[in-house]
Amino acid sequence: MPGPTFGDVDYETHGGGYAHGRRTDPRIASLVHAALADARTVLNVGAGAGSYEPGDRHVLAVEPSAAMRAGRPPHLPPAVNAVAEDLPFDDASVDAAMAMVTVHQWPDPDRGLRELRRVSRGPVVVLTFDPDALDRLWLADYLPELTATERRRFPPIERIRTALGGTTTVTPVPVPADCVDGFAEAFYNRPERFLDPAVRNCQSAWGFLDPAMARRGLARLRADLESGAWDHRHGALRHQPTFTGALRLVTALPAGAGTGDHRRPA
Repeated sequence: MPGPTFGDVDYETHGGGYAHGRRTDPRIASLVHAALADARTVLNVGAGAGSYEPGDRHVLAVEPSAAMRAGRPPHLPPAVNAVAEDLPFDDASVDAAMAMVTVHQWPDPDRGLRELRRVSRGPVVVLTFDPDALDRLWLADYLPELTATERRRFPPIERIRTALGGTTTVTPVPVPADCVDGFAEAFYNRPERFLDPAVRNCQSAWGFLDPAMARRGLARLRADLESGAWDHRHGALRHQPTFTGALRLVTALPAGAGTGDHRRPA
């Protein structure tokens, strides 16, 4: 049986809205930047429009999509045109490396993660989604096919740990109620937002769903919002300050950097 595939979105044509719709959320950023520890030079791989790049450190950005490179704000450094699997940097040439919700887009995620480990003399920080926890979001009730698609796309957390080696810590990331990074879980308490095509256009999973299937699922959601059925089942989420679903922060230190195994269950 064939395994999952990666690198399956054409961001040259579908990445135009990401700079606006997928912004850095400061609460999530604080966790990412803390995981970078005291690193002064940071490599951001699959950098896109620059979300979560720390402003107080020297950042080197890598992004293979010309459209995404063009979408980087002018205050950020230009991104190098390269891919994760073949980074144009020497061994141990940066203090830390980061990859923000991008590993599932790499054609060979294992090789790409090993490259991050190779060039970083300190932590490698990966923000990703745990495929085994994606159904914690109520959206799976309306569009189970969407959840199934994402399960196939995101590498399992243990696979990421194995590729990075060393000592790894996996931290569940609470998503704040007013999250400004427009991934699906960001709207756990704002279900109406999924009816907006601009929101869906910043979530790559929708591009893999049969349009008729998507219309049926969204029609059910619209009907339940209008009838009050969604609020009857999930209305408490509208007042819940955070949601802990599938978002994970994986931090890997090189072998010998610490003592003991500080891993936590995903």
